[in-house]
Order: sequence, then structure tokens, then C-alpha cells
Amino acid sequence: MGSNPYPLPKPATPAGADALAALLARPGEAVAAFDFDGTLAEIVPDPEQARAHPRAVPALAALAPHVASVAVITGRPAGVAVRYGGFAGVPGLDHLVVLGHYGAERWDAVSGSVHTPTPHEGVAAARAELPGVLDRFGAWRGTWIEEKGQAVAVHTRRASDPQAAFDALRDPLTELAARHGLIVEPGRMVLELRPPGVDKGVALLEYVREVGARTVLYAGDDLGDLPAYAAVEKLRSDGYQGLLICSGTEVPELAERADLLLPGPAALADFLAALAEAMD
Repeated sequence: MGSNPYPLPKPATPAGADALAALLARPGEAVAAFDFDGTLAEIVPDPEQARAHPRAVPALAALAPHVASVAVITGRPAGVAVRYGGFAGVPGLDHLVVLGHYGAERWDAVSGSVHTPTPHEGVAAARAELPGVLDRFGAWRGTWIEEKGQAVAVHTRRASDPQAAFDALRDPLTELAARHGLIVEPGRMVLELRPPGVDKGVALLEYVREVGARTVLYAGDDLGDLPAYAAVEKLRSDGYQGLLICSGTEVPELAERADLLLPGPAALADFLAALAEAMD
């Protein structure tokens, strides 16, 4: 054992406690998977300024050699997440996998390359109409359009009334998305228009089965992580062990289903460092 002062917290549920015990007893059978924004990185007003918490990457690097695999599953493009996370070339993260665009893209540290599908044609069409929609509903000032290649997102966090702008845009953007064969993924002051049939749950299930893991840890913070939570619950019903961690308390729908609730990315990094130390 080392000298990490952070105690390893206990999950609040029996299923979570069993999963943590399995992680500690048989780490080589486990996948540890994480959302990026709000989980490994703090939420910031400008999404282009998001960066992994200073303690997050060292904690992941300490954990990775013990487990079967570490993966980051994010709505961001895989290459952007790698850049903002500072994941490339980190000793210990030699086999890290980043599943971007909810699993539609994949970067792996072994090759250092991103595999990207052809973008859905509806994304470009919807993007072209977005300025007019924002202007028509009086939500242009303070909103931010984020280009994501395989998707496009509208952030309202910098609006004078972020929640009012979010509420005003939700229905119009849902209608816009539907016209172009897309869906809307709501998040913390963000509405993302993306192709259907791809989500973090699908990505997580496929990856766990690819690796052959029997235990999965998943940490997230937002509504987009609910499919991954559902995937872990599905795996549990199939005899796997699963530990669900919620970073922050801003999304009750997620916090209420978590086995372990942590205050945010800093606390998650400390938990992962303590977990790695307990495996030494």
C-alpha cells in the first residue's frame, strides 16, 4: 500500500459494493470507462477550453496497468477528446481507447490513429439552418454552436438566462433534427443534434464484449450517460459485475441510479488514484 491520503469510498448499493470487491479481487477482468466533460474534465462555459483535471490523467495511468482496459466514451470527436485530455503518449496509457461521437469514432493509443465513419448528411443540412433557428427564437445572443463533425451542438451556458434559452430551443431543435434524420441529445445547457442508433450504451456494451471483461466501472455526469448506465444494468442482469459512478449532483436522473456519488472530476481522480493504490 502507498501513501494516498484519499480513502476509498464505499458504494451505497449492494450491487456497487459487489462490483468494487470484484474490481479489487480480479482487476484484470475489468473495463474502466469514463465520460469526458464533467467527469474527467470540469464543465466550463466555453467547451473549447475544457481540459482533463490535472489529477485525472495520472490517476488513469496508475489504474490502467491493473485492469483489462481503460476507455473514454464521449460525444466529442475522438481526436478532440485525446487532445483536450492530454491522453497521447502517456506512460501507463499505452492501450487507452477513446470512443468518440458516442462510439462512432475510435482512437487507440497503440496506433495513435482515429477511425472515422462518413458523416451523416443530415448534420451538414441541420448546421446550415441553425443560425436562422437561433435568430428566429431570440436565442442567438450568448449561444454557442460547436462543430463536432459527426454532430453539431448548441450550448446555452453563456446566455444571459441559460435555462430559458435551453428550454426555448429544445422543441425547435428537436423538430430541426427530425427533418434531417437526426435526434437531439440534451445535456447540461447543451443540445446536440446527431445521427440516431449510436449512444454510449451501445458503445460500452460492444467494447466490454470485445475485451471479454466480466466487471465494468462506468463514470459519467450527464443525461447522455444514461444509456451507458442502462448498459451496465443490462450486463448485471447477465451475470456481470458493474459499478456506476456519478460525477456531481447536477443531473438527478443519473445521481439517483449511481452506486457511488462523487462531487466532481477532482474527487473522481482521487478515487481512481486510491483504487489503483489498493490494487498494488
